[in-house]
Amino acid sequence: MRILIVEDDAGIASFVVKGLRAEGYVALVAGNAPDAERHLLHATEPFDLVLLDLGLPGMSGEELLQRVRNRGVTIPIIILTARTGTGNKVRGLDLGANDYVTKPFAFEELLARIRSAVRSSNQPTSTELVVGDLRLDLFTKIAQRDGVAVELAPREWALLELFMRHPTHVLSRSRILAEVWSYDFDPGSNVVDVYVGYLRRKLNRPGLEPLFKAVRGAGYRLR
Repeated sequence: MRILIVEDDAGIASFVVKGLRAEGYVALVAGNAPDAERHLLHATEPFDLVLLDLGLPGMSGEELLQRVRNRGVTIPIIILTARTGTGNKVRGLDLGANDYVTKPFAFEELLARIRSAVRSSNQPTSTELVVGDLRLDLFTKIAQRDGVAVELAPREWALLELFMRHPTHVLSRSRILAEVWSYDFDPGSNVVDVYVGYLRRKLNRPGLEPLFKAVRGAGYRLR
């Protein structure tokens, strides 16, 4: 599941990104409202949920919320802010937010709010990915191959989700590192190769086509 974090505080954004990625989510950050609006209206790959701060440079979170709802963006949006007043909460919910979480917050509660927002969402494509005989339920985090459930660690889950969202693309190691591990490509790092190996051992079985193909000098793709 792809989550956009709209937050201008780099420390908070980093904390939320690391926590979400540790749970197997794909998390990206927009540091201001105009960038977030471009992501939501023009991204080639849609997001499944937004975490939205209210105090943003360039445009307030409330204005961004109103603008994207007026443009037909219906994905769940959770306000994540230090503003605790009842008036702020009422205004945010009236403008179209699905939930309102105040800072500081317990990360476990935020995860529960995310699950609740996705569960109640009317977005049918937000809950499941299917490619060939692979199936991922993004809400329950159950993976299946050829009808058999496969247990995956959070990083393995995030890596497989990335491949399944781009089933015809060759994904470079640098892109995989940026989206799953959130750090720049180190030519000496073999973490991507190691985790692709983990997925191969868990998902490849006798009688079924091997899933991952290494493309020399480019990266990996899902067969």
